[in-house]
Amino acid sequence: MRATASPIIHTEETSAAAQIVERFLVASMVPDPETAATYISPNLKITFTGGRKYSHPSETAAFNAGRYKWVKKKMERTDVVPGAGETIVYNLGTLYGEWPDGTPFEGNRYVDRFVVKGGKIVQMDVWNDSAERLLTRAGITA
Repeated sequence: MRATASPIIHTEETSAAAQIVERFLVASMVPDPETAATYISPNLKITFTGGRKYSHPSETAAFNAGRYKWVKKKMERTDVVPGAGETIVYNLGTLYGEWPDGTPFEGNRYVDRFVVKGGKIVQMDVWNDSAERLLTRAGITA
């Protein structure tokens, strides 16, 4: 049996989910965890790089404050996948900023995956190349 893909039809719901995610990310970059929290469910589940588990944007902001002097996202694309009762939103791009010692960086790839239900983010999964870059800076990898 051959599978066929159905065309993705962007509805008001999928467009709204993409806007929610993008607004959340913009607030997170300030960082303004309280504004970011207006876009989340009270039961938010975040899995950050390295499998770290969080439940509020203030926790990820605290993690980032220890890993970077400052960090921002250059959002390159947002992909939306409608589902039954939820919308999956992928935001892809690169990170730029400074390491804690003030050394600048850019081009650090990231992928953020969100699940949006009822107009709120209920799940966030984060992947990026920061750990690889830190290993290289420490001379551990080539």
